[in-house]
Amino acid sequence: MPRTEPDTPVRHTAFEDAQGLVFGTLMCAFGLAILTSAGLVTGQTAGLAVLIAYATGWNFAAVFFVVNLPFYALAFARMGLRFTIKTFVAVALLSGFAALLPRFVGFSLLHPAVAAVLFGAVTGAGLLAIFRHGASLGGVGIVALLAQERLGLQAGWVQLGFDAVLFALALLMLDPILVAWSLLGAAVVNAILGINHRRDRYIGT
Repeated sequence: MPRTEPDTPVRHTAFEDAQGLVFGTLMCAFGLAILTSAGLVTGQTAGLAVLIAYATGWNFAAVFFVVNLPFYALAFARMGLRFTIKTFVAVALLSGFAALLPRFVGFSLLHPAVAAVLFGAVTGAGLLAIFRHGASLGGVGIVALLAQERLGLQAGWVQLGFDAVLFALALLMLDPILVAWSLLGAAVVNAILGINHRRDRYIGT
């Protein structure tokens, strides 16, 4: 008999969401470990906060917190409390994993080009899991998901556009070679999201 699909999407259970967020944030933290070991930079809101901190001398943590505030307000107003809470949880998990992994993982040989591609692949997989379970890592990810939900734009392409502007600014402040490899990593991340994060190709939420 032909396979039939349910009439309405089936929401993930709390356990499924929990394992998805843990997996996704762990992969993203591992991607950051690869990235920073090669001396590269990242995009999205974290990258914006880094550039602001470089330009002003302000504390990165404070800048990152302030930059994210309007995005969380947008998430609550337009995407609901459930999404906002999951996003806060995802951000907290990523922060914890990112602090712990360097104590257990290191690289004696890591070419920047390889690091960029590995970072993109691992982080792309992590973000897919996080998005798939109804969360984001804050900042531009919230806007990207909102654009996909409301306007039909692919989240990955929205983020890629933001990163293109961000890395153009980074060229004014950082080593162009490192910026170029970093942009490769961001392109891999967002290509993975743009190709695979398709709400018309899955049924669960």
